[in-house]
Amino acid sequence: MDHGGVVEEKIGGAVLMQDLVSPRFDGASIRDALDMRIGIRFDEDYHAKSGPIIDYRKAQGWDPLGPGETPGDLRSFLCALAERDGPHGGRFHYVSPNTDLLGWILERATGIRYADLLDDWLFKPLGAERDSYITVDRFGAPRAAGGLCTTPRDMARIGRLLATGGKANGIQIVPRRWIEDILGFDGGEAWRTGDFHELFDRADMHYRSQWYVQRGDRPLIYGVGVFGQHVFVDPALDLVIAKCSSLPLPLDKADLMLNLAGAECLRRIV
Repeated sequence: MDHGGVVEEKIGGAVLMQDLVSPRFDGASIRDALDMRIGIRFDEDYHAKSGPIIDYRKAQGWDPLGPGETPGDLRSFLCALAERDGPHGGRFHYVSPNTDLLGWILERATGIRYADLLDDWLFKPLGAERDSYITVDRFGAPRAAGGLCTTPRDMARIGRLLATGGKANGIQIVPRRWIEDILGFDGGEAWRTGDFHELFDRADMHYRSQWYVQRGDRPLIYGVGVFGQHVFVDPALDLVIAKCSSLPLPLDKADLMLNLAGAECLRRIV
């Protein structure tokens, strides 16, 4: 894996992922997973009452099992994603299990638990103030897509790497090329034809390496979590905003636009 440049390793059938048996991942790359461009059928509908997203929650132990249901696990669920809904490397198609897949790839590639990788390669070099936690399934597989619990100040430390070229405390934690690639990626077409173009009010954006980028003369980079978790980064201003919330809806356009407007106000007065 090239940590500084373009990542193109294949998922289906590759040595890193020899346990991933679904042939529907054949031809997909790690880069496709990072950019949410894997053509696997999965509806990221947080209001659903049944279907794959509910099976996904049960597999990770977040939702209770119904009468007579057998306990599952996260990696068996990933292997069961068997339907394609488009080409790999095509439109932006947000699928949370892609991020869990990346966590599995990291563990397979290194032989080290995901939590320990985050601790040794990210949180310790950053000088995190508090312990962080990640939820796991019944076999210990990490919920990389949304199970990380950390403080707003430590969230902001992660975000600031995007404003410092990947450096903190005199240490190059993330390669500068990786940050430059997030900012400079020409992914507008994938975004415009993808899942969230309307949700983000048709803004000129792209998605790269798990980050949203609002394009323009002064880009804004941000992460968005359900129920109102946000990290906004303006590299030109060295401005980082970390916000934790407990909103009534998991993902709502009005709330999202309000948070973006708040970030824009702060950018104007800094």
